[in-house]
Amino acid sequence: MLLNFQTVHHVFIVCGKTDLRKGIDGLASLIQHTYDLDIYQDAAFLFCGQRSDRFKILYWDGDGFLLCYKRLENGTLKWPRKKEEVRSLTAQQVRWLLERLSIDQPKAILSGSKGTF
Repeated sequence: MLLNFQTVHHVFIVCGKTDLRKGIDGLASLIQHTYDLDIYQDAAFLFCGQRSDRFKILYWDGDGFLLCYKRLENGTLKWPRKKEEVRSLTAQQVRWLLERLSIDQPKAILSGSKGTF
C-alpha cells in the first residue's frame, strides 16, 4: 500500500525526538497516552529520532496499521525540535517537510492593500 498524504484527512507531526526503536505498539501507545489522540482516525502520525535523516509514519488503513520507515541518503529534514508536542500539518507543510524545508515558511508575498493612484 502506498500512502497518499493528499487523501489522508489529518497529518500530525510529533515535534522533538522520538525513540525510533519503537514499533507499531509503542508509537500507537505514545499517541494515545501522551497526546490523547485517536490512532484509529483517518490520520498519519510522523515521528523523527535523534538524527534528522530518518523518520517513521504510523497510519491506520482500516484493517491494520501501516508503519513506514525512511532514511535519507543525503541531507536532513527540518524537523521542529523546540517542544514535545503534536502539530497538525497541511498538505503543503508535509510537502515542505519531505522536500527538506521548514514547515513554518515565512510569507513570500504580503497581502496587497488598496492604494491611491
